Amino acid sequence: MKKNILFTCIALIALIACNTGTKKSEQESVTKEVVSENALTAQEKGDGWQLLFDGKTTDGWKNFNEEKISGWIVEDGCLVGQGLGGDIGGDIVSVKEYSNFILKWDWKLGPNGNSGVMYHVVEDPKYKAAYETGPEYQHIEDDDFRNPDGSQYALEDWQKTAADYAMYLPNDQKKVNVREWNSSMIKFTEAKAEYWLNGKKVTEFVPWSEDWNTRRNSGKWDDFPDYGYAKTGKLCLQDHGSKIWFKNLKIKEL
Repeated sequence: MKKNILFTCIALIALIACNTGTKKSEQESVTKEVVSENALTAQEKGDGWQLLFDGKTTDGWKNFNEEKISGWIVEDGCLVGQGLGGDIGGDIVSVKEYSNFILKWDWKLGPNGNSGVMYHVVEDPKYKAAYETGPEYQHIEDDDFRNPDGSQYALEDWQKTAADYAMYLPNDQKKVNVREWNSSMIKFTEAKAEYWLNGKKVTEFVPWSEDWNTRRNSGKWDDFPDYGYAKTGKLCLQDHGSKIWFKNLKIKEL
Protein backbone atom coordinates (compact mmCIF):
# COMPACT_ATOMS: atom_id res chain seq x y z
CA MET A 1 0.00 0.00 0.00
CA LYS A 2 2.78 2.42 0.99
CA LYS A 3 4.55 1.69 -2.31
CA ASN A 4 1.36 2.47 -4.26
CA ILE A 5 0.94 5.76 -2.41
CA LEU A 6 4.57 6.63 -3.11
CA PHE A 7 4.23 5.86 -6.81
CA THR A 8 1.02 7.90 -6.99
CA CYS A 9 2.76 10.91 -5.39
CA ILE A 10 5.67 10.65 -7.79
CA ALA A 11 3.30 10.49 -10.77
CA LEU A 12 1.38 13.56 -9.56
CA ILE A 13 4.60 15.53 -9.07
CA ALA A 14 5.77 14.58 -12.56
CA LEU A 15 2.40 15.57 -14.07
CA ILE A 16 2.41 18.95 -12.31
CA ALA A 17 5.99 19.61 -13.40
CA CYS A 18 5.14 18.67 -16.98
CA ASN A 19 2.10 20.96 -17.05
CA THR A 20 4.09 23.79 -15.51
CA GLY A 21 6.82 23.36 -18.09
CA THR A 22 4.26 23.30 -20.90
CA LYS A 23 2.61 26.50 -19.67
CA LYS A 24 5.99 28.17 -19.30
CA SER A 25 6.95 27.10 -22.81
CA GLU A 26 3.65 28.44 -24.19
CA GLN A 27 4.15 31.74 -22.39
CA GLU A 28 7.68 32.07 -23.75
CA SER A 29 6.41 31.32 -27.24
CA VAL A 30 3.75 34.02 -27.00
CA THR A 31 6.32 36.48 -25.64
CA LYS A 32 8.64 35.81 -28.58
CA GLU A 33 5.87 36.53 -31.05
CA VAL A 34 5.15 40.00 -29.67
CA VAL A 35 7.70 42.21 -31.42
CA SER A 36 7.35 45.99 -31.53
CA GLU A 37 7.62 47.68 -34.91
CA ASN A 38 10.71 49.77 -35.64
CA ALA A 39 12.52 48.18 -32.71
CA LEU A 40 15.16 45.54 -32.10
CA THR A 41 14.56 42.43 -30.05
CA ALA A 42 16.97 41.48 -27.28
CA GLN A 43 18.29 38.72 -29.56
CA GLU A 44 18.87 41.15 -32.43
CA LYS A 45 20.70 43.57 -30.16
CA GLY A 46 22.90 40.74 -28.93
CA ASP A 47 23.62 39.69 -32.51
CA GLY A 48 24.76 43.17 -33.50
CA TRP A 49 21.77 44.50 -35.42
CA GLN A 50 21.34 48.27 -35.72
CA LEU A 51 18.05 50.11 -36.18
CA LEU A 52 17.97 52.43 -39.21
CA PHE A 53 14.59 54.05 -38.50
CA ASP A 54 13.09 54.66 -35.06
CA GLY A 55 9.50 55.13 -36.28
CA LYS A 56 9.44 58.74 -35.06
CA THR A 57 12.14 60.76 -36.81
CA THR A 58 14.17 60.88 -40.02
CA ASP A 59 17.41 60.81 -38.01
CA GLY A 60 20.22 59.06 -39.87
CA TRP A 61 18.90 59.96 -43.35
CA LYS A 62 19.35 62.91 -45.71
CA ASN A 63 18.80 63.79 -49.34
CA PHE A 64 21.40 62.55 -51.81
CA ASN A 65 24.28 65.05 -52.13
CA GLU A 66 22.65 67.38 -49.58
CA GLU A 67 22.77 67.92 -45.84
CA LYS A 68 19.01 68.22 -45.30
CA ILE A 69 16.01 65.99 -45.86
CA SER A 70 12.87 66.93 -47.77
CA GLY A 71 10.14 65.08 -49.60
CA TRP A 72 9.98 62.41 -46.87
CA ILE A 73 7.90 62.39 -43.69
CA VAL A 74 7.25 60.12 -40.74
CA GLU A 75 3.62 59.01 -40.65
CA ASP A 76 2.00 56.31 -38.51
CA GLY A 77 5.37 54.74 -37.74
CA CYS A 78 6.45 54.70 -41.39
CA LEU A 79 9.13 56.56 -43.32
CA VAL A 80 7.14 57.81 -46.31
CA GLY A 81 8.42 59.08 -49.64
CA GLN A 82 5.87 61.58 -50.92
CA GLY A 83 6.41 60.89 -54.61
CA LEU A 84 7.92 64.31 -55.32
CA GLY A 85 11.11 62.89 -56.85
CA GLY A 86 11.82 61.57 -60.30
CA ASP A 87 14.67 60.18 -62.35
CA ILE A 88 16.88 62.73 -60.58
CA GLY A 89 16.14 64.09 -57.11
CA GLY A 90 14.07 62.91 -54.16
CA ASP A 91 16.22 59.98 -53.01
CA ILE A 92 17.49 59.82 -49.43
CA VAL A 93 20.69 58.14 -48.25
CA SER A 94 21.98 56.90 -44.93
CA VAL A 95 24.46 59.08 -43.09
CA LYS A 96 26.60 56.01 -42.44
CA GLU A 97 28.38 53.85 -45.03
CA TYR A 98 28.35 50.05 -45.19
CA SER A 99 30.36 47.32 -46.92
CA ASN A 100 29.18 43.75 -46.12
CA PHE A 101 25.84 43.45 -44.36
CA ILE A 102 22.41 41.92 -43.91
CA LEU A 103 19.70 44.52 -44.48
CA LYS A 104 16.01 43.98 -43.66
CA TRP A 105 13.02 46.21 -44.32
CA ASP A 106 9.25 46.22 -44.88
CA TRP A 107 7.76 48.25 -47.72
CA LYS A 108 4.52 49.09 -49.51
CA LEU A 109 3.88 50.93 -52.78
CA GLY A 110 1.17 53.41 -53.66
CA PRO A 111 -0.65 53.47 -57.03
CA ASN A 112 1.68 53.18 -60.02
CA GLY A 113 4.45 52.59 -57.50
CA ASN A 114 8.11 52.67 -58.45
CA SER A 115 10.95 52.72 -55.94
CA GLY A 116 13.92 50.70 -54.76
CA VAL A 117 16.64 50.23 -52.19
CA MET A 118 20.24 50.86 -53.24
CA TYR A 119 23.54 50.24 -51.50
CA HIS A 120 27.24 51.14 -51.93
CA VAL A 121 26.02 54.56 -53.10
CA VAL A 122 28.75 57.18 -53.48
CA GLU A 123 27.97 60.87 -52.91
CA ASP A 124 29.85 63.36 -55.06
CA PRO A 125 28.78 66.47 -57.03
CA LYS A 126 29.78 64.68 -60.24
CA TYR A 127 26.91 62.21 -59.70
CA LYS A 128 23.38 63.47 -60.33
CA ALA A 129 21.62 60.43 -58.87
CA ALA A 130 22.28 57.55 -56.49
CA TYR A 131 21.72 54.92 -59.22
CA GLU A 132 24.87 56.08 -61.03
CA THR A 133 26.93 54.14 -58.49
CA GLY A 134 24.62 51.98 -56.34
CA PRO A 135 23.11 48.57 -57.23
CA GLU A 136 19.34 48.50 -56.71
CA TYR A 137 16.85 46.03 -55.27
CA GLN A 138 13.85 47.04 -57.38
CA HIS A 139 10.33 47.82 -56.07
CA ILE A 140 7.60 48.33 -58.68
CA GLU A 141 4.04 47.32 -59.59
CA ASP A 142 5.01 44.48 -61.92
CA ASP A 143 1.68 43.82 -63.62
CA ASP A 144 -0.02 47.21 -63.38
CA PHE A 145 2.64 49.83 -63.87
CA ARG A 146 1.41 52.66 -66.05
CA ASN A 147 2.60 55.75 -67.86
CA PRO A 148 1.61 59.18 -66.47
CA ASP A 149 -1.30 59.30 -68.94
CA GLY A 150 -2.67 56.01 -67.53
CA SER A 151 -1.64 53.80 -70.46
CA GLN A 152 -0.08 50.42 -69.74
CA TYR A 153 3.70 50.28 -69.65
CA ALA A 154 5.33 46.99 -70.53
CA LEU A 155 8.16 46.33 -68.09
CA GLU A 156 11.24 44.34 -68.99
CA ASP A 157 11.97 41.45 -66.61
CA TRP A 158 15.10 43.24 -65.36
CA GLN A 159 12.89 46.16 -64.28
CA LYS A 160 10.60 44.09 -62.06
CA THR A 161 10.39 43.74 -58.28
CA ALA A 162 13.31 42.03 -56.53
CA ALA A 163 15.52 42.18 -59.61
CA ASP A 164 19.04 43.46 -59.18
CA TYR A 165 18.03 46.28 -61.49
CA ALA A 166 19.24 45.80 -65.07
CA MET A 167 21.57 43.01 -63.92
CA TYR A 168 19.99 39.86 -62.41
CA LEU A 169 16.42 38.55 -62.59
CA PRO A 170 14.36 37.09 -59.72
CA ASN A 171 13.36 33.43 -59.86
CA ASP A 172 9.90 31.83 -59.79
CA GLN A 173 9.81 31.88 -55.97
CA LYS A 174 8.95 35.58 -56.09
CA LYS A 175 5.56 36.59 -54.69
CA VAL A 176 4.66 40.28 -54.37
CA ASN A 177 1.85 41.64 -52.21
CA VAL A 178 0.52 44.38 -54.49
CA ARG A 179 -0.16 47.60 -52.54
CA GLU A 180 0.20 45.63 -49.32
CA TRP A 181 3.18 45.17 -47.03
CA ASN A 182 6.16 43.15 -48.24
CA SER A 183 9.28 42.06 -46.32
CA SER A 184 12.65 42.17 -48.05
CA MET A 185 16.23 41.35 -47.20
CA ILE A 186 19.65 41.75 -48.81
CA LYS A 187 22.57 39.62 -47.69
CA PHE A 188 25.71 41.06 -49.22
CA THR A 189 29.30 39.86 -49.10
CA GLU A 190 32.00 39.83 -51.74
CA ALA A 191 31.49 36.07 -52.04
CA LYS A 192 27.74 36.24 -52.76
CA ALA A 193 24.77 38.60 -52.79
CA GLU A 194 21.24 37.37 -52.04
CA TYR A 195 17.93 39.20 -52.41
CA TRP A 196 14.98 37.85 -50.40
CA LEU A 197 11.28 38.67 -50.71
CA ASN A 198 8.58 37.56 -48.28
CA GLY A 199 10.68 34.76 -46.85
CA LYS A 200 12.00 33.38 -50.17
CA LYS A 201 15.42 33.80 -51.74
CA VAL A 202 14.60 35.12 -55.21
CA THR A 203 17.84 36.55 -56.62
CA GLU A 204 21.51 35.74 -56.11
CA PHE A 205 24.80 36.55 -57.81
CA VAL A 206 28.53 36.88 -57.19
CA PRO A 207 29.53 40.56 -57.12
CA TRP A 208 32.42 41.58 -59.37
CA SER A 209 32.66 38.10 -60.88
CA GLU A 210 33.29 37.47 -64.59
CA ASP A 211 29.54 37.03 -65.11
CA TRP A 212 28.82 40.23 -63.16
CA ASN A 213 31.32 42.18 -65.27
CA THR A 214 29.82 40.83 -68.50
CA ARG A 215 26.37 42.05 -67.46
CA ARG A 216 27.80 45.29 -66.10
CA ASN A 217 29.43 46.05 -69.45
CA SER A 218 26.55 44.95 -71.71
CA GLY A 219 25.45 48.52 -72.53
CA LYS A 220 22.91 49.58 -69.89
CA TRP A 221 25.54 51.28 -67.74
CA ASP A 222 27.65 52.84 -70.49
CA ASP A 223 26.60 56.34 -69.39
CA PHE A 224 27.50 55.58 -65.77
CA PRO A 225 31.12 54.37 -65.72
CA ASP A 226 31.27 54.07 -61.92
CA TYR A 227 28.15 51.95 -61.50
CA GLY A 228 28.58 49.01 -59.14
CA TYR A 229 32.33 49.31 -58.52
CA ALA A 230 32.28 50.81 -54.99
CA LYS A 231 32.71 48.23 -52.24
CA THR A 232 31.63 50.63 -49.48
CA GLY A 233 28.91 53.22 -49.63
CA LYS A 234 25.60 54.53 -48.37
CA LEU A 235 22.17 52.95 -48.40
CA CYS A 236 19.53 54.70 -50.47
CA LEU A 237 15.71 54.78 -50.43
CA GLN A 238 14.40 55.87 -53.80
CA ASP A 239 11.59 58.32 -54.50
CA HIS A 240 10.86 57.78 -58.17
CA GLY A 241 7.71 59.89 -58.41
CA SER A 242 5.22 57.70 -56.53
CA LYS A 243 4.38 57.24 -52.87
CA ILE A 244 6.34 54.60 -50.94
CA TRP A 245 6.22 53.45 -47.31
CA PHE A 246 9.11 51.90 -45.35
CA LYS A 247 9.33 50.52 -41.81
CA ASN A 248 11.35 48.05 -39.73
CA LEU A 249 14.61 49.08 -41.38
CA LYS A 250 17.51 47.33 -39.69
CA ILE A 251 21.03 46.23 -40.58
CA LYS A 252 23.71 43.88 -39.33
CA GLU A 253 27.25 44.52 -40.51
CA LEU A 254 29.28 41.46 -41.50
